[in-house]
Amino acid sequence: MTKKEAFMTMIHPISVASDRTMAALVSTLDIEFGRGAGAALAHRYFDAEQSDFHWQARVQERWIGAYESADDDGLELDRVRILGRLNGAWFVAVMIVDGDGNAHDMTGKQAFRRADDARRAFADA
Repeated sequence: MTKKEAFMTMIHPISVASDRTMAALVSTLDIEFGRGAGAALAHRYFDAEQSDFHWQARVQERWIGAYESADDDGLELDRVRILGRLNGAWFVAVMIVDGDGNAHDMTGKQAFRRADDARRAFADA
C-alpha cells in the first residue's frame, strides 16, 4: 500500500506579490545594512530600477508598435502598454521592451487609486 501526500498550492496574481515587494526589499536591506537603513536604500534601488519593477508588476499588456530609437544600436524594440499594481497603487505605462521580453525603459506612467480608473485608462489608450 502506498501513502499519498496531499499538496496545497496558493496562486496569487503578480499584483498581490508586487504589493509586498518594497516591504521585502526594505526588510532584506535592514538585515544587511542595519535597522533603519533599508527604507532609504530600497527607495534608491527602486528609483534606479523603476522600469523593471513596473514591468514585473504588470497584470495586462498590449503591443502598441515598434519603437524607433534615435540610437541605431541594432536592437529591435517594441512599445507595450501595461496595466499593473505596485505598492498598493494601480498604474498604466508604456514600456520599451526587446524581443526577449526585457524592459529597457518606461514612459508616460500614470498612477491611479482605483483599479476601474486604471482599466479605463488602459482601454482608452
